[in-house]
Amino acid sequence: MDKELNLSVLISLFFILGSTIFLILKLVRSRSKKNVPPGYMGFPWIGETIEFYKAQRKNRLFEDFIQPRITKHGKIFTTHLMGSPTVIVNGANANKFLLSNEFKIVVSSWPSASVQLMGKESIMEKQGERHQCLRSLIGTSLAYAGLEALVPKMCNSVQLHLDKYWKGQDNISLYRSAKSLTFSIVFECFLGIDVKTDMLRTFERVLEGVFAPPIQFPGSKFSRARKARLEIERMLVEVVRKKRKQMEECKPQEGEEGGMLLSRLIAGVIRGEITEEEVVDNVVLLTFAAHDTTSFAIAMAFKMLSQHPNCYSLLLQEHVDIIRNKRQGEKLTMDDIKKMNYTWQVARESMRLFPPIFGSFRKAITDIEYQGFIIPKGWKVLWTTYGTHYSAEYFEDPLSFNPSRFEETVPPYVFLPFGGGPRLCAGYQLAKLNILIFVHFVVTSYDWSLLYPYETITMDPLPFPSHGMPIKISPKL
Repeated sequence: MDKELNLSVLISLFFILGSTIFLILKLVRSRSKKNVPPGYMGFPWIGETIEFYKAQRKNRLFEDFIQPRITKHGKIFTTHLMGSPTVIVNGANANKFLLSNEFKIVVSSWPSASVQLMGKESIMEKQGERHQCLRSLIGTSLAYAGLEALVPKMCNSVQLHLDKYWKGQDNISLYRSAKSLTFSIVFECFLGIDVKTDMLRTFERVLEGVFAPPIQFPGSKFSRARKARLEIERMLVEVVRKKRKQMEECKPQEGEEGGMLLSRLIAGVIRGEITEEEVVDNVVLLTFAAHDTTSFAIAMAFKMLSQHPNCYSLLLQEHVDIIRNKRQGEKLTMDDIKKMNYTWQVARESMRLFPPIFGSFRKAITDIEYQGFIIPKGWKVLWTTYGTHYSAEYFEDPLSFNPSRFEETVPPYVFLPFGGGPRLCAGYQLAKLNILIFVHFVVTSYDWSLLYPYETITMDPLPFPSHGMPIKISPKL
């Protein structure tokens, strides 16, 4: 038995060694045949993944990983991440080339764990006409008329949240509060689904596994995330089928489907345009896209305002002027939102310095010629927000906080907190409303200050303030 076991181990080691040598030779041949960008591949499969994750965890992806390689190799360089040879590109021209050629020379490419947890039928995984069909259904609810109808509902949600969780408190975790609120707004105002106890925590468990190794064993991040994903799926399937039955029995007339995104998606199911699985997977994806990044953007805006009191004074005056021109108890309208110009400049500058996403991966579906180099078919390509957000080529004194820089039009493919091209975040206008309305209610209702003004930012896998950004609050008199 021992001899058989030893033989088995030797055969396994021989197979692993042979595979490793094969991969090395394959990469060497690939690089020798084609003029790929300069860089360092590291060990097979592992490559520079550990260094990448270390930098990301500390929220220093640009400073510790990208910038040193730009200095050494230039704006376009090769590395090896998560099992794939990867070319990282930087700059507005590279962003435009990559993002505007979606479906033509590149397609979205996410790690296996992300695809399994977000859903294979989500818009994240769809290409070409199927992507356009789903995006059109989602986008209809995010058109001006749909957003205008959401404003009073969102105002009501924010006011109820502050009354329930802020009133009578001395200290509040701003990030956790914003996260809970934006989650409720997405589910209740946008989707029309009641938020149940622990629902947010279940979604958070899914997010914890999206970049983890897709290994199913008890206690692993991916295993816990997969279990949470199944819980969400069961809940959403029940909601979708109940809603579909109501809609089919009521037989709504034309024009009565609108309002809630869920109703529009289910109407698409009834018409045979999309499937139940596509509804569930896209609700899951949109929930993550709409609330995690928005809550971080809110937290960073308050962080910057705390450190720059002159900017806070200008922002506060903008909101005082809006209230002064309204009657007692009168709700905000879309016209009021349009007056929050400086507030949106603050939010944009905060997202420039602290982008909610670091960029995203694409996969070359053909050999790509760019800047005199060849990116071979099948290789990954990563564009980053930092490549332009932190560059003096596009922003004067790029590491300083200066909201007024957004008084001028920013060139295309330079400021990309919501991505760009055909995969521009469908919910960015909803995120904008969320941010502006939340800021309005907080700054006009409370005096506040950060308990940890220089709290560090970490990532796991998305960025968040390490202490939850606690603030001291007191009601305005």
